[in-house]
Amino acid sequence: MPLRDETLGIGDLAALTGVPVRTIRFYCDEGIIESVRSAGGHRRFGRAAVERLGLVRRLRGLGLGLPAITAVLNGERSMAEAVAAERAALDVRLADLAWRRASLRAVEEASPAERGARLDLLAAVEDGCAARDALIDFWRRTMVAQVAEEMFTGFVAMAVPEPPVDPTPSQVVAYAELVTVVADRSLLRGLLARGRVNVELIADENELMYGIAEACGMVEPMVRAGEPPRSGPELDRFVAVHASVRGRGDTPEFRRELLANVAPDREPRMRRYWRLVGEVSGEAVTLGSTHLWLTDSLERWVRTDH
Repeated sequence: MPLRDETLGIGDLAALTGVPVRTIRFYCDEGIIESVRSAGGHRRFGRAAVERLGLVRRLRGLGLGLPAITAVLNGERSMAEAVAAERAALDVRLADLAWRRASLRAVEEASPAERGARLDLLAAVEDGCAARDALIDFWRRTMVAQVAEEMFTGFVAMAVPEPPVDPTPSQVVAYAELVTVVADRSLLRGLLARGRVNVELIADENELMYGIAEACGMVEPMVRAGEPPRSGPELDRFVAVHASVRGRGDTPEFRRELLANVAPDREPRMRRYWRLVGEVSGEAVTLGSTHLWLTDSLERWVRTDH
């Protein structure tokens, strides 16, 4: 191929790289490819433009945008960083498409009589990440007392399921129903009212949450095995931590008071919430199911034993 003064004409560069002339002109105008002007005003390119343009073409083929490519060419960002960022963005788009596909299937699979209600339910929750944020916001608002951020984060990990990467129609429906549950203002009001009472009585909310988590862990095998609620060391530990942070003792009177205190956790909407968490996550045992086992055990103790 003929060269002039060790430089390439735009046609030569296009032939070497397979990039159309009009695209090369655009890249020049955007500052991605450098050129000089000949005496006759034509664009001329150095040999390095071949390699640079080849890299641009390959990165464009992977879907990277021009700003990201420019950052790589200018040394502002490594190729690995740029590719990782593009892959992460693609993951988000794929998750969004998977959510939409499952939602469409959920409407399609509903019976004619249920299809309208199903459509309304899913239309209100079009984004899995936004739905998760709504659940996290609900739980944060219920925390009247101050708790350590790492404690809250750990609680969220158990109470708010991640939107499935490739959800089934039933999982999308269950997640939408979770959002519907927490959107019930009367549910939030009940939990807040209990929280305002507790903040005056409980010395250390973090200690209480640690103790409850320990008791929930103790009963997990029983819940997994389908054993009915009952008295035992697990219930004793649950009551003991509640009594300790209140400066009280484990007495029949305290147990009756505690049963009234945990009533908001036992009401039908909260039972539904934790059932739905299990449907979304696929977990046979959730934090809520173990906590309900303990509070149901307390109710049974109060009702039958004293």
